[in-house]
Amino acid sequence: MRNPVRYRPRAVLFDLDGTLLDTIGDLAEAANRMLAELGRPLRSQEEIHGFVGKGIPNLVRRCLTENTHAGEDEIEAAVLVFRRHYHVVNGASTRIYPGVLETIGELRAHSVKLAVVTNKAEAFTLPLLERMGIAGHFDTVVSGDTLPVKKPDPAVLHLACARLGVAAGEALMIGDSANDALAAQGAGMPVLLVTYGYSEGMPVDTIECDGLLSNALQALDHIAFA
Repeated sequence: MRNPVRYRPRAVLFDLDGTLLDTIGDLAEAANRMLAELGRPLRSQEEIHGFVGKGIPNLVRRCLTENTHAGEDEIEAAVLVFRRHYHVVNGASTRIYPGVLETIGELRAHSVKLAVVTNKAEAFTLPLLERMGIAGHFDTVVSGDTLPVKKPDPAVLHLACARLGVAAGEALMIGDSANDALAAQGAGMPVLLVTYGYSEGMPVDTIECDGLLSNALQALDHIAFA
């Protein structure tokens, strides 16, 4: 991008799955262990890739109902099965995306406050951040069950900003999907989207945002440090 708009954020909020971490291998493994236990046909990783974004209940629902059918009781029970398997594999094949460590290191070096705002449940989010060795970089974490709502509801971004002691207009959101874009726009903050994430099967370049990043390091091109 030529001459991108440069922001002066006091805080940067990051999505987790598909933005900071490539978690699809673990999510697919847990999903297929769940489907096998339930006697359901397995899903390809590519299929599951398109189901990620709105939290575990939505992922499980789509695994059970995409081009097939499942009752609400079956879906509810399947969520528990998925969670049991995901506890075992969470972080096993996850990797940090290129440029992420350098980006958060540069932001911290300039005293920018950092947060993770994810739709992943806290029981999986916090252990995953620890396992990947990046928990200490973030001043706060808002998970998918911290509030009764998830992204795209802007309330989760407002909570992160309140914890960081900054106004929403002083923050910048970095994510990979329409959930992140809509939440940021609802909160009144700019949003950058990475092109390498999950995006629930939606082409990321069709989502309204303030910039696209093919590598996390490109976020720094959008920031003017004081």
